[in-house]
Amino acid sequence: MTETLFGSNLVAMVTPMEPGGALCEPGLTGLVDHLLGAGCDGIVVGGTTGEAPTLTDAEATRLVHTVATRVENRARVIAGVGTYDTVTCIRRAKEAEAAGADALLLVCPYYSKPTQAGIVAHCLAVADATELSVMLYDVPARTGTAMDAATLIELARHPRIRAVKDAKGDLFEAMTVMARTRLAFYCGIDELNLPYLAAGATGLVSVVGNAYADRNAELIAAVRGGDLDKARTLNAALLPLADAVMRTSQGAIMAKAALADLGVIPHATVRLPLLESPPEHLRRLRAAMAPALSRSELVSG
Repeated sequence: MTETLFGSNLVAMVTPMEPGGALCEPGLTGLVDHLLGAGCDGIVVGGTTGEAPTLTDAEATRLVHTVATRVENRARVIAGVGTYDTVTCIRRAKEAEAAGADALLLVCPYYSKPTQAGIVAHCLAVADATELSVMLYDVPARTGTAMDAATLIELARHPRIRAVKDAKGDLFEAMTVMARTRLAFYCGIDELNLPYLAAGATGLVSVVGNAYADRNAELIAAVRGGDLDKARTLNAALLPLADAVMRTSQGAIMAKAALADLGVIPHATVRLPLLESPPEHLRRLRAAMAPALSRSELVSG
């Protein structure tokens, strides 16, 4: 049921932009086609990797509408609507629903550093605002506040709060909450995809998947099929990519650079305060991509 709501092989999609910073419509539709062709069954639009803090409300709504129209029910479209302001989140949730989103991604309010009771009240207010299912996003490295296990367990009582994108990295806590609730967990840390899947995660919300969703699909299938030897081999091949994309500078920057190198999007443009990759970062990325590209050529040949 959870896969019906969100998918299993999800990608935190970048937002393609023109060199001047405007949204790049051809890049956006081409990227959606690329993700669908690579086995992605869930697309997160306007999340952190989509440079959400730099998007206007109109741009965020336009992104959801464009992606949902292009997808045509071939994958789930999950709209990122989280901010530090509950009223704004509610408005964005309603706009995303009207634009065609299938579900919402709701990050823990950032910068404000609310109490756990405040987080609960915030999430319940947004979940009550639409008929869409909600995936909570727990990423304390960015928000400054973690969602405690007790908070997740309490929020799980809401009928539309159905999943968690876990970028906290506390696998024991994740397993504990999985055992005590019906919440589906999605790994939000590319470097930890295999251990989360092996521990019972429903799927992934991947940044690396922008360029290599097909590899993630293979990893998910191997774990589900009980072939852990194959899963470990696949994971070992993915780790250099995860390292290059997620640990060189910043995920959106590096994912766009990878997609531009692959010819999927025409430009690697990001908006300030982000900057495009310098040459030394591109060299590191391309070194990690080379074995994966060779493998693709062998498979296609």
